[in-house]
Amino acid sequence: MSHIVSVAQLIHLQRAAEHGTGPAVRLLDVRWRLDRPEGRLEYLQAHLPGAVYVDLEHELARRGEPAEGRHPLPEADDLQRAARGWGLDDGDIVVAYDDNRSVPAARLWWLLRRAGVDVRVLDGGIRAWTAEGLPIERGDVLPAPGGITLKGGAGGVLALDQVEEFRDSGVLLDVRTPEQYSGARTATDPVGGHIPGAVNLPAMVAVSSDGRLQQPDVLRRIFATAGVDAGTEVAVYCGSGVAAMHTALALELSGIRALVYPGSWSQWSNTRGQPVAVGILPDGRLTQV
Repeated sequence: MSHIVSVAQLIHLQRAAEHGTGPAVRLLDVRWRLDRPEGRLEYLQAHLPGAVYVDLEHELARRGEPAEGRHPLPEADDLQRAARGWGLDDGDIVVAYDDNRSVPAARLWWLLRRAGVDVRVLDGGIRAWTAEGLPIERGDVLPAPGGITLKGGAGGVLALDQVEEFRDSGVLLDVRTPEQYSGARTATDPVGGHIPGAVNLPAMVAVSSDGRLQQPDVLRRIFATAGVDAGTEVAVYCGSGVAAMHTALALELSGIRALVYPGSWSQWSNTRGQPVAVGILPDGRLTQV
């Protein structure tokens, strides 16, 4: 199964579905960003024809305590209920997109792929679609409920109590900005810094200037600068587990399977007693939460 699709590949899949030579294609619009977590307004103004809006804050995460992080993973039953509400059926090809360099779409990709769904990310998102002069729609799309059954997606996760042990045997990537990593910027968390031993590689280095992901050979060179190649055990974290899944997608495209620490810094920094490194070096100046 592919992980991303171009606009041309999406159109090919849609035409195959229309002619009965391929499975149904379901479009999911995952508009979200840190400064505007509710993307429904943008969706209502313009979206790909037939696309259903997905609410990242409430459908791809759940409410939790601060010690769980800002975006705890949704419960399996809740995710399946949401997926059926998006009109998904078993055997569908799901294509997710957004207007934020595929970061929120990658969260949906990560959640559904580990549940056994053939889900892909539209490379370049809605901007790539409109750049081709293709039609868009306004208003809401309310699909008939689907009957998809999600598999128990329990793999691919690094839990809070596994992080330090993993760090001793693999590479732990912190994909936040250098300012967040060093502790110079602490906008939303109680303390700044990073998990001791984590290597900083900002998520956006995997994205080209047009919002598309870099080619696999370029991605491999980028990850090699952080000591990551096909033989490396690697885990990824960010601020709250969204951008980390985008880096997991980029790693997958380069042939590297990664674990994700979903709680990320928002959980680590809210858990009393956890060690914290401050500064630009992986081990930095050590302190505690």
